[in-house]
Amino acid sequence: MNAGDDGAAAREQAARVLAHVWRGHALDAALPAADAALSDPRDRGLLRAICFATLRAPWRYEALLDALLARDGAKLDRLVRAALLAGLAQLDAGIAPPYAAVSGTVAAVRALGRPRLAALANAVLRRFLREREALLAALPDDPVQRHQHSRWLVDALARDWPADVARILAANNAPAPMLLRASRRRGGRDAALAALAAAGLAATAHPHLPDAIVLAEPVDVHALPGFDAGALSVQDGAAQLAADLMDLRPGLRVLDACAAPGGKAAHLLEREPAIDLLALDESAPRAARIEAGFARLGLAGVVRVADATAPAGWWDGRPFDRILVDAPCSGSGVIRRHPDIRRLRRAGDVAALCATQDRLLNALWPLLAPGGRLVYATCSVLADENARRIAAFLARTPDARPRDAVPAWFGVASGAGRQHFPGDDGLDGFYYAVLARD
Repeated sequence: MNAGDDGAAAREQAARVLAHVWRGHALDAALPAADAALSDPRDRGLLRAICFATLRAPWRYEALLDALLARDGAKLDRLVRAALLAGLAQLDAGIAPPYAAVSGTVAAVRALGRPRLAALANAVLRRFLREREALLAALPDDPVQRHQHSRWLVDALARDWPADVARILAANNAPAPMLLRASRRRGGRDAALAALAAAGLAATAHPHLPDAIVLAEPVDVHALPGFDAGALSVQDGAAQLAADLMDLRPGLRVLDACAAPGGKAAHLLEREPAIDLLALDESAPRAARIEAGFARLGLAGVVRVADATAPAGWWDGRPFDRILVDAPCSGSGVIRRHPDIRRLRRAGDVAALCATQDRLLNALWPLLAPGGRLVYATCSVLADENARRIAAFLARTPDARPRDAVPAWFGVASGAGRQHFPGDDGLDGFYYAVLARD
């Protein structure tokens, strides 16, 4: 991959982003500032390639670096360590030619303000090139190293999906395709496919999802014809299924209870502009992203900053005909798109997330009109967050009944809903259950 100048700027920013993740912050939170520091789109592409490769195998590169550093490890601060992890990932994954990966990483260490450690960086990476086979052979043969997932997550997946755990883990470690959503208000999918073909971008219609387009190769969104005018949005197909399950009609009152970043809410309005949509998020910056998305797409929906688990603070007493609960979750179904999840998520997080999911269902169900429909969704593959949550809710809610509305092609039956595994049909891991109120 070619990048602006020698790619040192992209590698410097990659080190900053990775150090941010190693401090416990999300990749998505760190990338915007790094992008802003890089004017060349090739550099931004290299930045992402480096970060994703490093975060797809963090335990591999940590172990390799520790073996290579020996006593010198004590000399490194977090930024230089991140630069070296990124350098190992480039060499191991073949992101750049060895000379470029080494020289660019050394230049990045200097740019990070650590010129005295440049020689160490050069020596470490060149030693890896010389001793690669022996170093790789010496890595521990344990589930964490084999699968590059934390032990608790490997165990949880093996418990929930013993016949499928290997392919789930493999899919999480593979790059994800770029999927688009074509707006029916801006010409629809056929027009979008024609525009993409005219722009020289290979793309195909997804066989199961009426608005979904699969790109042969990822591109910058602003290179997509019609993106800035609202004809296309980036959204995985598993998330697009929510619009089908909501069964929209003109005049319905609809709540998207955990709406940020806004893709599903926008899709609902593209499908049926004549609904009365309220989109909630408890974070003001995230709510602003929803509004910005609506503005780009030319959509009219009400966005409020509010806690969906506390309706007394925002509900006007009028029931909703449809409620979408895209619940906060572990993200275990979208690790291929968010590789930092494998490092950041802890086993103890799941119980807290399940408690939030229970609070959302309990608080929002009374807001649903009789005969209305609630769609529960997560981007998780853990049964505690999915089938077990819905089973517990149905057991304590006499007027809730499951609807057999999720199509059979979407994964496997799991309790009252269906579980889709990452990579199947080219889509992310997702769970849906549809509930009706008597």
